[in-house]
Amino acid sequence: MSECTHDCANCASDCGERKSPQSFREPPHPGSRIKKVIAVVSGKGGVGKSMVTSLMAVNMKRRGKSVAILDADITGPSIPKAFGIHERATGTDTQIDPVYSAGGIGVMSLNLLVENETDPVVWRGPVIAGTVKQFWTGVAWGDVDYLFVDMPPGTGDVPLTVFQTMPVDGIIIVASPQELVSMIVEKAANMANMMNIPILGLVENMSYVECPDCGRKIFVFGESHADEIAKRFEIPTVSKMPIVRELAAACDAGAIEKFESEWLDNMATMLERL
Repeated sequence: MSECTHDCANCASDCGERKSPQSFREPPHPGSRIKKVIAVVSGKGGVGKSMVTSLMAVNMKRRGKSVAILDADITGPSIPKAFGIHERATGTDTQIDPVYSAGGIGVMSLNLLVENETDPVVWRGPVIAGTVKQFWTGVAWGDVDYLFVDMPPGTGDVPLTVFQTMPVDGIIIVASPQELVSMIVEKAANMANMMNIPILGLVENMSYVECPDCGRKIFVFGESHADEIAKRFEIPTVSKMPIVRELAAACDAGAIEKFESEWLDNMATMLERL
């Protein structure tokens, strides 16, 4: 008889020590009725993940959906700035209430809880992960068709907490065209596959610059690898966003809800069909 490794998932013996797989899933706040949870991830920082999260939320809101954003990027929260939200979140002993943008998108971010928006968050990983969990279990989101989770870059504590705690329906990966980033994208994709989370789409941000005179696409960071990676990981939807000065200006001015674009329309249509 082989020695017991206590790995019940790969053992055929029916011994007294057999245990069911432990679930870390947490129920949302009783005041939350959320239909779909979509996580927006990136393998590294600086690729426009929060910008894509904001644009996706705005796009779905324009389609008549009830939308909210859980800002899980605790050490680098930028969602409130994109929506021009500066007031503090409020609540009671039993719940925290999200703050709503001018267009009616619910937002919860650490920047809505700290006294000064520029205060650094000098916390260890478990505390950060616990805060993200509280945004799920302690915030009364109300009726929400799509809750977008703006994840921190990488594959550390927070992504693991989100994937284990929340019923994530799928992820959207955001990347830039560089070959190195393409390698890092594979890490994010592999983590999603390990956690059995479907990869719904790939957004290649900063894909090109459009010439204002002739309309020709100029690939500043080299040719796109998005289609190649999407095929490798069987990602059904690919969107490519150009470098546009007006978009960055809208985020800086807190006017993301006023910006008009069609780059992510196919991604929004895909989410409607889930």
